[in-house]
Amino acid sequence: MSRKPFPQIDRNTIDFENNALVKPTGFREYDARWWFGTQDNAKAPDLNLYGVQALGAGLGTLIHELGVKPKIVVGHDFRHYSLSIKQALILGLMSAGVDVVDIGMALSPMAYFAQFELDCPAVAMVTASHNSNGWTGVKMGVDKPLTFGPSEMSRLKEIVLNGESVSRMGGGYQFVEGFGQIYMNDLAKGIKLKNNIKVVAACGNGTAGAFAPQVLEKIGAEVIAVECDLDNTFPNYNPNPEDMKMLHAMRDSVLKHGADIGVGFDGDGDRCGVVDNEGEEIFADKVGVMIARDLSTQHKNAQFVVDVKSTGLFLTDPVLIANGAKTDYWKTGHSYIKSRTKELNALAGLEKSGHYFFNAPVGRGYDDGILSAIAILQMLDRSPDMTMADMRRDLPTTWGSPTMSPFCADETKYGVVEKVIAEYKDLAKSGGKIMGQNIKDLVTVNGVRIVLEDGTWGLVRASSNTPNLVVVVESPTSEEAKIGMFREIEARLAKYDEIGEYDQKL
Repeated sequence: MSRKPFPQIDRNTIDFENNALVKPTGFREYDARWWFGTQDNAKAPDLNLYGVQALGAGLGTLIHELGVKPKIVVGHDFRHYSLSIKQALILGLMSAGVDVVDIGMALSPMAYFAQFELDCPAVAMVTASHNSNGWTGVKMGVDKPLTFGPSEMSRLKEIVLNGESVSRMGGGYQFVEGFGQIYMNDLAKGIKLKNNIKVVAACGNGTAGAFAPQVLEKIGAEVIAVECDLDNTFPNYNPNPEDMKMLHAMRDSVLKHGADIGVGFDGDGDRCGVVDNEGEEIFADKVGVMIARDLSTQHKNAQFVVDVKSTGLFLTDPVLIANGAKTDYWKTGHSYIKSRTKELNALAGLEKSGHYFFNAPVGRGYDDGILSAIAILQMLDRSPDMTMADMRRDLPTTWGSPTMSPFCADETKYGVVEKVIAEYKDLAKSGGKIMGQNIKDLVTVNGVRIVLEDGTWGLVRASSNTPNLVVVVESPTSEEAKIGMFREIEARLAKYDEIGEYDQKL
């Protein structure tokens, strides 16, 4: 048995230097995220390096418990503290008798690729993804291409917090030189664009800047690299292609350079955002419909998986219907969609946040933002008479919102969502109306998606990664209906004292 970590320790104390700190709320549904903090920030940390070591020992113990060969690939993103966190994680893994294969600075999909390329059953990628500086986290898995879900995360939490880690002999370490080049070569292998496509590649000074422009050049694109120099202070904006600030910066670059498309990548490179040739930001679920159209034209009766935040067009688009495509709406979250895509043997899983999962023949089942960008460029290459804007306009019109995130503490957010679900169930049961319409359907697989008679819908769910709720609305009829649906949800959530400010509103 190892020592139990403390849930709270003050920084700059003897206790902080001698004990493990692991705040329980850092264990989330499908990965782990903690506020690690910075020296000039007064906010108390959720985790220290001894806590990371305890996490590594717990993960190693779980690997043995699951009967998996104790060999794991590890990588870290470009944040200034990520290498030290990875090294502490490695110490813990080795103490639990696990062989560690270190690929150095990496993207999350590069670590997933390494599981296949280096024959490593397990993976642990140190990254806070698109979270702001001061955050850290680990994405983990033991069954490629899948990452942990709630059951594995719950057991890992028990092992770490209860001090159940088991020390074992036999742990080892090796560093793989030049693995980034192997990864980039694999992405570009056998792909060559037939037409000249000028693409803005925006990386927000995050880790993807070391990889994405080179890969897109390898496949024959004319690349304009925007904010691709690595700078872990993120001087322009946080690398998050779902954030309007990044999308607006991409728009400006596309218009300035006369590019055919802009693609943007998040901090760990597993998501891709898109701006068309006219500077219009296209939400990732609409891009997903375009990708589904393109793939289902090549593969008739294709199965797709999308998350509950995504547009209703996956069920109503005439091209998808004509191609015999089938779509399953599932829980939001990269691990959930990845697992469901594998379970249904779907051609692709497409998430509104910009995580896209391609099974064979396109990919290996995990989310890779650069591979997603390649698939989008190939889609353009196959339709030289259409621009990205033409493809956008060719979709049936809907009015959709960005993902909006009102604050709600990790300790209370799930309870609040359960109350909101109960409210909407009662409203539907009693025949209550929203904007003069009956509730046609309530989808409660992940929070609650309220669907009205005219197809207008709104979603309320708890974020799996941050102390927030998630709100998304869409209408196939009008901008007014979209805003009306948001006002209904906004007013309902305003009754709860646990809910704070929104990051953005309609």
